[in-house]
Amino acid sequence: MNSFKSDLRYKDASLSPAIRANNLLKHMTLEEKVAQTICVWESNADQLLDAEGKWNAKKVLTNYPNSIGQIGRPSKLKNKLGAIEMAKFTNEVQRYFIEQTRLGIPVIFHEESLHGHAALEGTSFPQPIGLGGTFDPELVEKLYSMSALEIRSRGGHLALTPVVDVAREPRWGRVEETFGEDAYLVSEMGIAAVKGFQGDASFKDKDKIMSTLKHFAAHGQPESGTNCGPVNVSERVLREVFFPPFKRCIQEAGAMNVMASYNEIDGVPSHASKWLLQDVLRKEWGFQGAVVSDYFAITELFQKEDDWGNWVAGSKKEAAALAISAGVNIELPTPDCYPYLVELVKNGKIDESHIDAMVLPLLEQKFQMGLFEDPYVDPKEAHAAVNRPGHRELALEAALKAITLLENKNNALPLNKNEIKTLAVIGPNADRSLLGGYSGWPQYDVSLLAGIKKAVGNKVEVLYAEGCKITTTSGVDDAGNKITSADGWNTDSVAFPTKEQDDRLIAEALKVAQKADVVVLAIGGNEQTSREAWAYNHMGDRTSLKLFGRQQELFDQLKRLGKKVIVVLNNGRPLAVNELSENADAMLECWYLGQESGTAIAKVLFGEYNPGGKLPISFPRSVGHIPAYYNHKPFDRRGYFNDEVTPLYPFGYGLSYSQFEISAPQLSTIKTSKDKIVKVTVDVKNTGSVAGDEVVQLYIRDMVSSVTRPIKELKGFSRITLEAGSSKAVEFELTPDLFAFYNIDKSFVVEPGKFKIMVGNSSANLKEVVLELE
Repeated sequence: MNSFKSDLRYKDASLSPAIRANNLLKHMTLEEKVAQTICVWESNADQLLDAEGKWNAKKVLTNYPNSIGQIGRPSKLKNKLGAIEMAKFTNEVQRYFIEQTRLGIPVIFHEESLHGHAALEGTSFPQPIGLGGTFDPELVEKLYSMSALEIRSRGGHLALTPVVDVAREPRWGRVEETFGEDAYLVSEMGIAAVKGFQGDASFKDKDKIMSTLKHFAAHGQPESGTNCGPVNVSERVLREVFFPPFKRCIQEAGAMNVMASYNEIDGVPSHASKWLLQDVLRKEWGFQGAVVSDYFAITELFQKEDDWGNWVAGSKKEAAALAISAGVNIELPTPDCYPYLVELVKNGKIDESHIDAMVLPLLEQKFQMGLFEDPYVDPKEAHAAVNRPGHRELALEAALKAITLLENKNNALPLNKNEIKTLAVIGPNADRSLLGGYSGWPQYDVSLLAGIKKAVGNKVEVLYAEGCKITTTSGVDDAGNKITSADGWNTDSVAFPTKEQDDRLIAEALKVAQKADVVVLAIGGNEQTSREAWAYNHMGDRTSLKLFGRQQELFDQLKRLGKKVIVVLNNGRPLAVNELSENADAMLECWYLGQESGTAIAKVLFGEYNPGGKLPISFPRSVGHIPAYYNHKPFDRRGYFNDEVTPLYPFGYGLSYSQFEISAPQLSTIKTSKDKIVKVTVDVKNTGSVAGDEVVQLYIRDMVSSVTRPIKELKGFSRITLEAGSSKAVEFELTPDLFAFYNIDKSFVVEPGKFKIMVGNSSANLKEVVLELE
């Protein structure tokens, strides 16, 4: 006891987090160390809270006498908590851990913030797939900085975000969570998100939080498109496609946490892979943070339910041993397997020094965030944070920049309010919440119908009809209350309309459309047809990319009326909309745009904003055209019998209400050594009549190499705004690392030779020049 009192350096704020963590570790019992590797969340809420949802210290002491490492999603631990309520709750919880536990170790609160804090009153912005379409990293950094402030002001410390998986499988229900199909684009957006969350990672102003990169690794190309499916790719593909976003986010932005992925690689689940979590992540890349488990993934090394599992472990105890040995620092979201670590150490199966190594980063992070000195927040500041006008404005800016114009035949858009007397807004997505997965309950949630009505005021009569249903467990419940995206996404059971229901709705829509001058048709998907498939009764992956239900039929019948039909797509994954592409007068890809969805789309429809988004993922013509990603190998995509081989819409594609000319690229030199920087310059001119944005994209191709290389790879982009008739020179720098790849010996090198340097406004519309590296 005397040595304890005489060596309390962990309480000295002048010392480094590392010194303090090492000192604290010496004072901890084995049970206290293991307690730091566990998490508690809503399924365990009754072990922490009383019947009214209030913190109960007696229960906590009984159930968790050695403390807790993390508490998951306090914003909805039992009931949905607004900003003030959550701030008060987290303060009370921290006060218990600081003042009533033996060592006074604070708890980490983690939250979901895929596209804004997924909580009551959190500001909601576009899903990452939409953010990828903005091609605007500076905007992305601002958005995640906004979320960091909202979460930290309420007492949160860690976001299980960003997702930096490269999405190369459109059937996968989690495409919407990613920034797209290209490793360079995903890396740039991921770096921006991490910087937004963490800043310089000093956390001195209490407006930043820790980020978590997920899912490591290769989660974005599951076999058969099914979530958690095996990923059978070579090590070269891992290192050139799926690893770079994680590596760059760690080395360039300092990401502090990594979440292991559900899938297996070469027969080894990521949570049991020493090669992945130790050799690559820690030894090669120098990662010093914490690896968190995906929810229940350690249990699934054994089995979670029925036959859902990997069976590389014969019990939960064996699963714990595998995961801790591989390098998973903490088990989320419940103490299911890691409580066995105490027994494993005492039985000699795990050395306590390894537990120490896993606990140390968790403690360091708590010191780095300043939680031992000041874990409390001000409820008034939390209320102010979620009500800042600038947050709503930023969400709107992001929504506007994410919208992509896919078709605009005969300049059907923008619509002129002065020329339209009656407008029909039709479709299952016209008057409903469209936030997508991992959403909260924002203070604003503007539907397309509401946005259009506000935009036109009394100038245009707006008529509405649902037209048909996608699923019936969306829209309104039996009591007439609107079902939010968060509610629908979480609902396991999904119901579908009867033929009679849709027959009636289609007939009503046709009557409404006949009265209108123009039809705006809101179709696509919803949060139940594309979502994370986490159980047998909660699926979200698909075997088809066609419009679900009778939406295509609804469009066809409306088009036969001879009316101008403007299609607004909301969806979480690419859709094979071949008929719409051919026959719609105009079509907007809007993904899920967040709380300002209806406002943003209305501004684009009526020309108050000129769309400039680009596709961050290719749109295949059918499931049979998968894979459709643009950066394929030379002998791939040679053709199909009696069918097109090209995508319906290529990566990087997007139209504008204006037109832009991009000159052929000019190089600072056409021949240089492979260790020099080469500058690439193009002139961009807005030849249209209105101001607009263009995304200038740079691609390269190695023309001769020791192993086959993609036909093109994105290596730079710049979103610029130009007034009508104006021009701008855009410059890129080609650094040596942009030419490097894993050669025949699997060494990361730049091979001398000729490279095509291509610049344009999509992966399919490029001008080129040749550069020779000696």
